[in-house]
Formats: sequence, structure tokens, C-alpha cells
Amino acid sequence: MTPKEAKKRIEALRKELREANYKYYVLAQPEMSDYEFDRKLEELQKLEQAYPQFYDPNSPTQRVGGEPTTEFKTVKHKYPMLSLAKSYNIQDLKDWINRITKLVDEKFTYCVELKYDGVSLSNQYIDKKLVQSLTRGDGITGDDVTVNARTIRTLPLVIQADDVPYEVFARGETMISRKNFEKINEEQKEKGGITYMNARNLAAGTLKLLDPKIVAKRNLDFIAYFLLGENLPVNNQYDALKKLEEWGFFVPHDYIKAENIDEIMDFILDWGVKRFDFPYDTDGIVVKVNEFEVQEKLGFTAKSPRWAMAYKFPAERKLTKLLSVDFQVGRTGKVTPVANLEPVTLAGTVVKRATLHNEDNMKKLDLHEGDYVYVEKAGEVIPQVVSVEKSKRKPGAKPIQFIDHCPVCNTPLIKQGADYFCVNTTTCEPQIKAQIEHFVSRKAMHIDGLGPEIIKLLFKNGLIHNVADLYDLKISDLKDLEGLGDKSAQNIINSIQKSKQQGFEKVLYGLGIRHVGETAAKILAKHFKNIDNLMHASVADITSIKGIGEKIAESIQKYFSNPKNIALIDRLKQAGLQFQIKPETEKIVDKLHGKKIVISGTFEHFSRDELKQNIEQNGGHVVSSVSKNTDYLLAGEKPGPSKVSKAQSLNVPIISEADYLRMIE
Repeated sequence: MTPKEAKKRIEALRKELREANYKYYVLAQPEMSDYEFDRKLEELQKLEQAYPQFYDPNSPTQRVGGEPTTEFKTVKHKYPMLSLAKSYNIQDLKDWINRITKLVDEKFTYCVELKYDGVSLSNQYIDKKLVQSLTRGDGITGDDVTVNARTIRTLPLVIQADDVPYEVFARGETMISRKNFEKINEEQKEKGGITYMNARNLAAGTLKLLDPKIVAKRNLDFIAYFLLGENLPVNNQYDALKKLEEWGFFVPHDYIKAENIDEIMDFILDWGVKRFDFPYDTDGIVVKVNEFEVQEKLGFTAKSPRWAMAYKFPAERKLTKLLSVDFQVGRTGKVTPVANLEPVTLAGTVVKRATLHNEDNMKKLDLHEGDYVYVEKAGEVIPQVVSVEKSKRKPGAKPIQFIDHCPVCNTPLIKQGADYFCVNTTTCEPQIKAQIEHFVSRKAMHIDGLGPEIIKLLFKNGLIHNVADLYDLKISDLKDLEGLGDKSAQNIINSIQKSKQQGFEKVLYGLGIRHVGETAAKILAKHFKNIDNLMHASVADITSIKGIGEKIAESIQKYFSNPKNIALIDRLKQAGLQFQIKPETEKIVDKLHGKKIVISGTFEHFSRDELKQNIEQNGGHVVSSVSKNTDYLLAGEKPGPSKVSKAQSLNVPIISEADYLRMIE
């Protein structure tokens, strides 16, 4: 076969497989047998290997996942991904309609859609080809997860249509169907792994896995709901959804064009029932002004578009039997009671477990063995027991008591406020695992690839017992573990080594000292400069710092009074972690001394997180809203109109990014 013939055959196979993929996964109308699809895919793979000059990242062969990545880059969104204003009752929806009707003169319609409970994703296409997929992130910047997005079979890698602008963005939700979610949990049970609480969290975690091959096996779906770009072939949201369907995107439900609140209400009532039979989790509906021209006139608030409103369905409540109560131990040692229930379908998912919150709540419920309880989902995510049907209680049933010893390590529990805690922070297994998960998290040491499953695997194999053990790991320890190979092992080791560059405030937060959150860790790191100064500080020294209370101070003293924690820190020091403020950070701490700054818009030289960090490093404070006490509104490109207006009315100086850079020179 000549290269010319190979190219022709490769292109023909790609076209056939794309069409077959669309008919199978999007239309659910397969025309090609699995055997024939696999045979053609295998032929295509062999041709692409033999003729690498015809490589295409958007080939159907890339759906199976490529090589593991080492990290996800943070990228600025071309169009910010703002969240929607939410309402929980119809009156809020009516009030919103009345407000926006007064803001524009012309008549307009509404597009009414389902609100998906998934993970937002923005996909950029250039010349019809997928080039980048970003998570929402903070709305201004997101993580580049393109390598994983390419494995999603309901996300077109190439748009096969003639009316596609040169650059276009398709936005939507990354989802895991209920059926697939249950299948994954069953597989986890069979191999003794952890089961997942809900499909949304699993989808979010899957999208951020470092190994695309594992992502491909999870069978994520992408449901499209928004189209962005210049010179679009449509001028309203309803037609945009139709166009997305025409272009091969997955839009798996009916959506309507509505004239008034009555038609919107009909949709809400209809889907309030139908959603339980829908294959994906939905927690409400979204009402958007249909016409793009009117959307533009209505504009945005600082946080959300004025032209859209999300209505959340009320929580569904079901009666089921209480089988038993377990007690779970969290990262801080907090013990939470969890009800084991006879399976009941709630908001479209099968619920077998629900939180009881704490001892006080159990007493309030007056919970007895064998009770029938009412369960609902808080925020459509976490099931909780809300009441007991006492008329169904059996005579002689015994009340269920809260435990007084840790269910894992048998340490006596201590009550603090409404909660009980296991104080064995060094050998209580669930606490240690959760501490490690916290330590490797993005806001702390940002070690990619070490999710809960891998941490459990490392713990099970005796490779780690605390966070310091991570820095002793070698590729040979990891490469033969289930689900890992040489490449994945190398990526994890690289990420662990890279974490040594994280600043002192990140390390301090990562230690997981109770009550020391991200903000407190920054304040403490800046004030004490290094871990030794903090370690030897008195409660009075610590509480003298603005923003640090007695509860935090006592918790810090308690942490450092434990010799095992001191030994852990010594090991982390020897591993090379940063336990003091870097000199380059100290140099610039006073240029904005005490200044309160509101930031709004997008910026050329900083992401929002970077800008916030820079202001704090220069001695300033970032505040969320403009008031008479605000010193500056730092306005980037497209700042929130309401913030600008309020700053002007209060005579708060509005500075540009260039002004800011001059201030900190």
C-alpha cells in the first residue's frame, strides 16, 4: 500500500467510525455491529502505526486514551464560565421574570432546559476539530483536561457539518449515567474497593485522573447545552441547542421555547415527575432568555448572567426501613453516624445509606432499632434521615445509642460541641488515609495521581503509613500495583518531587491541623515566617494575630505537643519540603500594607488566584464586595458592572492592571 492509498483508507475508516460512534452513543441507533466496529478500529490503529505521518489527535483511535499525563495546566477561558443564579421556589422565578422584563423594551421568549448535576466543561473547536477542553475552575481559568475529554464518546472530536465557524465553543456537563454509576460501584465492591457517594463526584474525579486509559473505562458522557463564538449560524438559545444536535453533540432531552411563566410551569411540573426515569441526574431546570441580542442587553452581574435563572426541584422524601447504624471516622477524627437502609429510589438513584449527622440529631429523631424513617437528599446530593414514622415502630424496640469508643482503633471518644472525636491521629487508619488525601490535594501539596483509590492501595500494601512516607516511594514500589504501570508510576513520583516546591503556607495547610484552613495557614505562615517560630509560640502569641482566634491557637498548641507530629515534621524537613517563607516572598510584604482591594474582570498577567496571592504577598487584603472601606477596585477586562457602579458611587478609586503593577514595583 502506498502512502497515498494509506491516507485515503485512513480517512475513510475515520469517517465510518465517527458516524458509527455517533449513531451508537448519541442517537442510540447502532447500525454497525460491535464486531465490525472493533475490526475497523483495529485496522485503523495498524495503519496509523505504519504511517505515523497521518497522525490526528482527533482520530477515533484516541478514544481509548493515550499516555498518562503528568499534570493539568491552568488556562484562561476566552469567555468566562459564570455560575447561574438559583431559586428554590416559583415566586423567585416569577420575580426574576418581572425584573428582566422591566430592563428591556422589546418582547422576548424563553428557552427552558434541564439542569444537569454534572461537571461543567468548555470545549474549543478550531476548523471543526477539538483542540482544548477546560473545566470551569474559578470561572476565569480552568484546568486543561483535553487528553481525558478525548475519551468521551458523546463528545465529537471533529464536527462534521458545513456551517461551523472557524472557532466555536461547545459547553455542557460531563456526566456518568445512573446505570453506569451503579455498575462501577458494583465492580468496586467485588474487588474490595471504595464505593462512590454520587455520580457527580465520580465524574469530577474521573475527569482529573492522570491516566486517560482509566478515564476511557469509566464511560463518561458529555451533554451539550451552550454554544459560544463569533458569527454563529443561530441567533437564539433554542436554535443553538438544535444546531448542537445537528453537529453531532449529545442533547438527550426535550427542551422548549416558552412565551410566559405558565408554559415554563408546565415544563417544571412535567419534568418534576419524568426526571426520575431520566438516565442522568438532574436537580432542576434552567430558564434562559432565548434571544442572544436580548441576552447581550441584559448583561451580567459580578457572578452570573442576568438573562438566566436555575430553578431547583424540591427535595424528594421517601419512607424506608432502618437496618443498622454505622459510625464513620473522618480526617479530623470526627465520628459521623450513618444509617444503613432498605434500598429506596430517591431522586432517580438507589439510596442504601444516609447520614444521621451527630448524636444530638439522633436523639432529636428518637431513633430505635428497626424504625421506619423518612429520607431525602440534601441539595440533591447527600441522602439524610429527616424523621421517624413512629406509628410503625415495633413494641419493645431498643433506642440506638451513640458509641463511646472509636469503631476502628477503640480509642475513647471525646465530645466537642455537638460532635464526638477520636483523638488517635497517628494510627487510626481512616484518619490517616483522609489526612493523606488532604495533604496531596490541590490546595495543599497538589500531588497529581494520588486519588483515594491509589492511596488505599498504597496503604493496603504497607507502602505508606503517613504523609512523610510518600517521599520515600520509588517507581519500583508503584509500577506493579493494580491499575498502574511504569509511566503512571513515574508521573506520580515526578509529582511528589515537584510538590517540594510548594510554599510554606501550602505545607502548613497540608499538615491538616484542626481548624487551620487555607486562609489561616497563609496568615500564620506570613506572621511566623517558619515552622519553628510557630511551634514555640504561645496561645497569646498566636491569638494576637488579626484573624486568628483562640480555637485555632489551642489546636496548634495541641498539635505540636504530640511528639509523633514533631517527628513527622522532621521527616518532611529532611525530605526537602518548605517550612519557611521564601526570601523572594518576604521582600514584598508591605507595599500594599493593610489595603482592602476588590478584584473584578480578567487580567493579562495573572489568573485570579495568582492575583489574590500577589496582593496578599504585598501586604494587601482581597475582599469580595465594594464598600466605603474599600481602598481600590482593581478592574481587569470586562469587570462586573455592579462593582464598577458601586465603586463610582462611593468614590472608591478604580485602578487598572497596569496601575497595580506600578504600585508594587
